[in-house]
Amino acid sequence: MSQALPGDAPLIHDLIGIGFGPSNVAMAIALSEHNARVGRQEAVTAHFFEQQPSFGWHRGMLIDDATMQVSFLKDLVTLRNPSSEYTFLRYLQSKGRLIDFVNHKNLFPLRVEFHDYFEWAAAKVDDMVSYGHEVVSVEPVVRGGVVEYLDVTARSGDEVVVHRARNLVIGTGLRPVMPEGVERADRVWHNSDLLEKVDGLEGATPSRFVVVGAGQSAAENVAYLHRRFPEAEVCAVFSRYGYSPADDSSFANRIFDPQAVDEYFTAPEGVKRRLMDYHGNTNYSVVDIDLIDELYRQAYQEKVLGTERLRFLNVSRLTDIKQTAEGIRVTVTSLVTGEETRLDADVVVCATGYRQADGLVLLGEVADRCHRDKQGRVRVERDYRVRTDPDFRCGIYLQGGTEHTHGITSSLLSNTAIRVGEILDSILDRDPEAVPEPARPVAGGVGSVR
Repeated sequence: MSQALPGDAPLIHDLIGIGFGPSNVAMAIALSEHNARVGRQEAVTAHFFEQQPSFGWHRGMLIDDATMQVSFLKDLVTLRNPSSEYTFLRYLQSKGRLIDFVNHKNLFPLRVEFHDYFEWAAAKVDDMVSYGHEVVSVEPVVRGGVVEYLDVTARSGDEVVVHRARNLVIGTGLRPVMPEGVERADRVWHNSDLLEKVDGLEGATPSRFVVVGAGQSAAENVAYLHRRFPEAEVCAVFSRYGYSPADDSSFANRIFDPQAVDEYFTAPEGVKRRLMDYHGNTNYSVVDIDLIDELYRQAYQEKVLGTERLRFLNVSRLTDIKQTAEGIRVTVTSLVTGEETRLDADVVVCATGYRQADGLVLLGEVADRCHRDKQGRVRVERDYRVRTDPDFRCGIYLQGGTEHTHGITSSLLSNTAIRVGEILDSILDRDPEAVPEPARPVAGGVGSVR
């Protein structure tokens, strides 16, 4: 356990954020706006560490014509503070596109445009973040038998820095999932790497792609590869009869409302499971109906013309994949008959989703002080604070990994603006008299170096 020595203490912050994706960018914005309101004496001190060298959000899926599945009004701040200078509308104004966007009459911007908005917003608060820093450990600082602070150690190249925190906000994002028994390789990709990997094929003339998966990303991959490589066959493999449409109807969308988080949190476990069953088709393994219609139209047209490049191997699953001298040999098995189809492909793309990173993995012995339920899931309070031992004064807050307690919006943009406001309110309410100690830089600049 760390113990601060006089004159040799790390920087002390009210809050340290691990990760700087959209959720923690929104957190930094909420802090910046709060500090501007209250003035320096009551300001909340904060710093964020991000492993990437610069801001990036699903860069591999920024397909030029792909749109967001969430309204632009559910940006980083609008639902919490519509008058904010960090809204998507202010971004459009700064880019000279506000009137053009209004004339477009569309709630759903291009994904590449929303990513640019995120970068624009992140740049406005980049004084709070250290990019290129990987958090390698979190250690408790005990005083009088109570955990008063947490020491966060981050590494950037050969440099190691330590910052001290009263609270942690963990936003480490999602991790790509591959099919069981399948590993990423030069010609076996996860869709998160799509654009980078495709650029590496320049000069090659692939004749067949196999895309595995039934969700939005899988369908976008199929459409993109079919368009990008006009001589290649694209085979879509999924266990359903066809892509299922996303339910984005007005009543169903209430599952994403802030009030729905309150209701989900207080609901009995059986009701939670039913709600997820009822409304899973708003988000999981579903596709926008316009894209479904376009893929079907394309497939039918090719069948009429006798030039079928778009193939759908439905009610089937990938059962084997082998590297050959020429490329990849894939075995696809029918779930109905058991019949096996073997395909020689240049590339296999697995659009098989993501899982939430376990933010507590970074916490070492601190994780032992965090409570879990009988199923091994982290116990989280309504304010997104992890339930901890009584002698643990520090707050650990999760942005993601709370689906079991807070519902579908756990890792989605829909409730991000509201969530960060609730976390900030919790930090302020739990320690209302705490005045931040001034950050004390020590040798090494960013923090203590060892």
